[in-house]
Amino acid sequence: MAKTGTTTQGLRTAIERSGYYPALVAEAVEAAVGGEPIASYLVHQETTFDANEVRRHVTVLVLTGTRFIVSHTDEQAADSSSPTPYATTSTESVKLSRISSVVVSRVVANPEKYQTGTLPREVLLTIGWGAVSRIDLEPAACGDPNCEADHGYTGSSTADDLSLRVSEAGDGPETVRQTLAFAQALSEATAATQR
Repeated sequence: MAKTGTTTQGLRTAIERSGYYPALVAEAVEAAVGGEPIASYLVHQETTFDANEVRRHVTVLVLTGTRFIVSHTDEQAADSSSPTPYATTSTESVKLSRISSVVVSRVVANPEKYQTGTLPREVLLTIGWGAVSRIDLEPAACGDPNCEADHGYTGSSTADDLSLRVSEAGDGPETVRQTLAFAQALSEATAATQR
């Protein structure tokens, strides 16, 4: 389930509608936003299966005039560190000028029949600001299949601070639409800071 919009009250309502520890999530997000006006937001709840357990997770993304705020809240079963179930919530506030990439990957069925405005069946939103990078290395090679020389390594570094996947089948078409709307607002805001 995802909700998007542009007002503080709308954000609180979307968090409450998700039903996932709304008081905890709202307090953490509102503290991070402070008094700054909200330009756009997205609330996305996902359920995962871990062995015999069902775990829930909520991600809240907020765009203000100067910052991108991301909040994650996870629930945990009782374990050796806590005799009772508990939740962990964290927020990160990033200046818009630090966002280095906003990647929107769309998966469409029957691309030969695609028509403008058709919703993708899946969207992967990846946002990078330099906090986390992934390095993929592989041995470098030359064109000679019999060469045994050491050519070092080749690879790439990718900013991969946040990835959020939504699908029409799992989350519904409105969630896909809302994710695209938030991604567009974030892309436009980061482009404006680069001028």
